[in-house]
Amino acid sequence: MKLFFLVLSACIAATAWAEEAPAPTPSPTPLPTLREAVDALDESQIQKAIDALSTNYLSPESLDEASRQRALLEGLLLRLGAGADLNQQGHATSQAIPFLAEILDGRIGYVRPGAMDAAALEQTDSALGNFAEKSIPAVILDLRGIPGGAEFDIAADFARRFCPKGIILFTIEKPNAKQERILTADRDAVFHGILVVLADANTSGAAEALAATLRAHSNGMIVGTKTAGGAVESSDFPLGGGKTIRLAVSRVSLPESGPIFPIGVEPDIEISLPTETQKKIFELTKEKGVSQFVFDTERPRMNEAALVANTNPEISAAPEADEATEPLRDTVLQRAVDLVTAISFYKK
Repeated sequence: MKLFFLVLSACIAATAWAEEAPAPTPSPTPLPTLREAVDALDESQIQKAIDALSTNYLSPESLDEASRQRALLEGLLLRLGAGADLNQQGHATSQAIPFLAEILDGRIGYVRPGAMDAAALEQTDSALGNFAEKSIPAVILDLRGIPGGAEFDIAADFARRFCPKGIILFTIEKPNAKQERILTADRDAVFHGILVVLADANTSGAAEALAATLRAHSNGMIVGTKTAGGAVESSDFPLGGGKTIRLAVSRVSLPESGPIFPIGVEPDIEISLPTETQKKIFELTKEKGVSQFVFDTERPRMNEAALVANTNPEISAAPEADEATEPLRDTVLQRAVDLVTAISFYKK
């Protein structure tokens, strides 16, 4: 009986504690960004906010007409993103990286054009020919690191190596002028196997158009992150004093999915690699190739020969603690190789 009352007392105490215990604090709702807050206002609210600023802000000199015009231009440039660019120093172009072609694990062709130009296209043709001679069934086309630009004719030439003859690859349209230029596949494809395309947030312009086209017309799967949304042709307009503003005047559009600008191209499999890590790997691949950044080297294990020799290869191969470093790995390319492996398995 005493045990019963002890248990009953414990249950009553637990119930009382549960009733007195404070309810868990709900997670705070994330605050909207400035753009989200502005977009939530209707026209009347926007005008009232501007009137309140004009009448009540403690530094009215910050809201004179010149300041308003500067704020208007700044806001438009921020909202238009890749569609408009104001650069007093001129428009710098990023440095192209060297072309690289390699066969991974004896079964996957890897091509990194490095640039969207005629030389890279010629080297790609040579690589695809080599893959065909060796009956390589899959290709990974790495579009990372290609400088953004409007070389859409070259992008169409790249696409023709993979897409069936006779289709519309994409169009370049000027919405205001109702004009468009149609680029088609006017030759037979030279590769018909498994195709995976690598892209990231810096993939823009012609390379971005190529990625979208290969997915739409050659069953290519995109691995990486969403592209920049800059598949446009731009023109420079003088502002005086040596300054210009660059504005998008036409855009790439695909027959099924529509314009790439300004949304970009979503990957089929999303995975990112830190920019500094990618730069380091790309630099090292100039001399060492890319395979070492994809496949792990198996560590030596204890075996019968080591027992006879009274040695331990597991210990001798281990790096010193102060020298231990994590090996560089191109995780995006690794994921692409895994994808090719999985597709190849199910196709058998």
